[in-house]
Amino acid sequence: MKHLNRTVVLGAALALFTALTPALADGVAYVNKGLVGVGRIPASQKDKFGETFGSGSGMAIDTKSWARDGAGYKGSLWLLPDRGYNVAGTTDYRPRLNTVAIELTPTAPGAAPAAGHEQSGLKATLADTRLLTDDKGADATGLDPLNGVRKAAGDMPMLPQADNGKLSLDDEAIVRLPDGTMFISDEYGPNIYRFSADGHLMSATQPPAALVPMRRGKPNFASDNPGPGAAEPDPKDPETGRQNNQGLEGMSMTPDGKFLIAVLQSATRQDGGDSGSTRQNTRALVYDASDLAHLKLAHEYVVPLPVFKDAKGKTKVAAQSEIVALSDKSFLMLARDSGNGQGVKGDESLYRKIEVVDLSAATDIAGGPFDAADKPVAPKGVLDPSVTPAKLTAFIDINDKGELGRFGLHNGAPNDKNNLSEKWEAMSLASVLDPKLPDDYFLFVANDNDFLTQDGFQVGAPYKAEDGADVDTTFLVYQVTLPGLSGSSLAAN
Repeated sequence: MKHLNRTVVLGAALALFTALTPALADGVAYVNKGLVGVGRIPASQKDKFGETFGSGSGMAIDTKSWARDGAGYKGSLWLLPDRGYNVAGTTDYRPRLNTVAIELTPTAPGAAPAAGHEQSGLKATLADTRLLTDDKGADATGLDPLNGVRKAAGDMPMLPQADNGKLSLDDEAIVRLPDGTMFISDEYGPNIYRFSADGHLMSATQPPAALVPMRRGKPNFASDNPGPGAAEPDPKDPETGRQNNQGLEGMSMTPDGKFLIAVLQSATRQDGGDSGSTRQNTRALVYDASDLAHLKLAHEYVVPLPVFKDAKGKTKVAAQSEIVALSDKSFLMLARDSGNGQGVKGDESLYRKIEVVDLSAATDIAGGPFDAADKPVAPKGVLDPSVTPAKLTAFIDINDKGELGRFGLHNGAPNDKNNLSEKWEAMSLASVLDPKLPDDYFLFVANDNDFLTQDGFQVGAPYKAEDGADVDTTFLVYQVTLPGLSGSSLAAN
């Protein structure tokens, strides 16, 4: 028994040593101290409209509410769901934003939580839900905008519109602003929207022409997820622009509040996004946010997505799922595989990692020929030799078995509730509020549970997810050292 205990202690020490090995990016040492908390919101949760709660496409912690309380922390966050339960096509789900109260009692890095409390270190409670409406105050919808384009008017550019006349939104990332308003990125456009504090659309920013989906020479925002009784778009895929369901998946404001960074989930169609094996070269758009109502594209870079081998030895490209800006020249990027995890048929994920992306030596292509749809920056996935891409440095392996095991979680069989679900798509930072650790932060990571439950209700009808899926919204909390942010709005007040 003594030998076994010694082995466990040595194993934990080795895991902590490995976790504390710095990731060096552009001379800066970023340190992952490991998981310190896990929490859940049950799959059966309903919001105040009586509809099934689903969240984790985007997350923003309210740093003003974040406070230390003895050994723990309290605060609130915004958690953004996407377009609703849509396994058999999209529905007339009203886009919304959830407010979640959180209480964190972190476990010391490398330590094991108390028995029976492995997944209770973070208590997350749904506190409120608000609807998102268009600029006229009318309901928006999750329905696929099959052939609908709302014409530009005033300061508002052309927008995706469903057949029922409503603004179509597939929300993916959210940024809180000091005045209570918010930026939300979208997959259909792919656009960046600014909403008022009460959820009213105020302005919209359209990306460069190279990202706007085109069919038969015209803008067409369909994603090939038709609503009930509707036909598929023709052609099924855009000819240029963002690929179906591969819009502005990640977005974050720099800590100084000067720039907004948005990243396409994978390469545009003309840049190799027409194939799963060549979609590696995606784009990061850096906007000057000095005028919140009129974002201006300041910089644009090519970001090479990570590649990995699948079970059959084939090269695959991980999809970008969320970012957290560290400066206008660097950000954390969550990238993952698909089709594996609790709630889907595959069980073991082969790639779920958070990378440090360094833009400092990358070529700025903003405003150049590559912003036009007819000039690919990576034809057939091969990057133009005149362009230097961003540099990626591995930071956190979400699939780390040792870290997950400390909290009763795992990656792979058995494909039960403790197996990580497929889609991890939300991240946000909050200070540890310790003067002795001014560069330490809690990195919150959440999954998009796709509204998968056996007790579902949306758009006036009950539902049960296929194959008995019942996927909680789950939070993982890491403690990390991120030098250079201590003077920012993320730091302790």
